[in-house]
Amino acid sequence: MSDELQFQVSEVTPSYWQVTFSNGPVNLIDVDTIEQLSALVDRIEQAPDLTVVVFRSANPDFFMAHFDFLADGARIAAMKPGPTGLHPYADNLIRLGRVPAVTISAIEGRARGAGSEFVLATDIRFAGPRAVLGQFEVGVGAVPGGNPSGRLGRLVGRGRALEILLGADDFPAQLAAEYGYVNRVLPEGELDSFVDAFARRIAGFDKVAVAETKALVDGSTRIPDEEFGAALSAYFRTAGRPENEHRVKRLFEGGLQQPDGVELDLGKRVAE
Repeated sequence: MSDELQFQVSEVTPSYWQVTFSNGPVNLIDVDTIEQLSALVDRIEQAPDLTVVVFRSANPDFFMAHFDFLADGARIAAMKPGPTGLHPYADNLIRLGRVPAVTISAIEGRARGAGSEFVLATDIRFAGPRAVLGQFEVGVGAVPGGNPSGRLGRLVGRGRALEILLGADDFPAQLAAEYGYVNRVLPEGELDSFVDAFARRIAGFDKVAVAETKALVDGSTRIPDEEFGAALSAYFRTAGRPENEHRVKRLFEGGLQQPDGVELDLGKRVAE
């Protein structure tokens, strides 16, 4: 495991934290991310006064690009199950979605694949005007593994969920807001100040009232753990099959996982 922290935590007040993600030129999610996020969720769960957490990116062009295609598969397979009994990738998404504190994603830039799955695990999503979200996995021959099928199906409805997942295309911020993929889009330069003011507002309220209200909403929208296990199993079964190697190879030839090239327009490029 790398000693470099990908999640930098600023404890603004005991009830309000800001977490800034940074990992390489396009903010890839990798095995270290999984391990460090698990530790961060532990820390959030155990903070006695914490009421709201805002997740941001250190890179204005990439909130979280997607999972690292070059990650060590053997290391991923060998990871021990988390507290839910599931692989830690699925475990993180489940536990992040259920922490007592309210979690908010302030999305600048691109959040695709596993990055989209991360923001869907947070309670509230605000976006800047240049934000882009998407689930491109079908375009490279894989099933999305973080259960965006379950999240989006409940969030935006069946038809729109299928459009997002099967079209494997990019959703610009405004369209994402119209669909309910994100809560709203803020004008250029206003995202950080709006989210900070909203988070401080919640942080100033009674923690018990906030946590129990969130728990009641979760009680009517809860997704069974088994859905996450099934989605990740489907991903492991379908990702990396030889018949789709040419798709990933072509993307790498076009600059996949680099800050320019295909990463800027990945939804279009997976279909070429």
